[in-house]
Amino acid sequence: MAGFSSLDRHAPKMLSVLRIVSGLLFLEHGTAKVLGFPAVEGVPPPGLSLAGASGPLELVFGALLVLGLFTRPVAFLASGFCAVGYWMVHGQQGPYPILNGGETIALYCFIFLYICFAGAGPWSVDAMRGGRRRR
Repeated sequence: MAGFSSLDRHAPKMLSVLRIVSGLLFLEHGTAKVLGFPAVEGVPPPGLSLAGASGPLELVFGALLVLGLFTRPVAFLASGFCAVGYWMVHGQQGPYPILNGGETIALYCFIFLYICFAGAGPWSVDAMRGGRRRR
């Protein structure tokens, strides 16, 4: 439809919004595991567990994505982290994400992969530092 083409000019800003919101949600996973906030039932305290080891990475990756700092390499690493996490935790319980509880991490994986290719968007530290401004 011709009416939707007028939205194209907002695509770079919406890329920034996608990066910020997904970064904030990922950061929240890290704060729950590392700081105990928000308190989530069933999330073990930081330590030698897989959840304990993943918390600091979620915290760092989430914060860097929110800021849009080193966005492409961070998004690449976060995407791989999510892919490994999916197969280590959820994939063991069956192939269907809706049944194995892995929908969220699978979605994060592909959002971060997209951000790796698309860049940070205009509302980012990378853009302020003179990085490439891509949609």
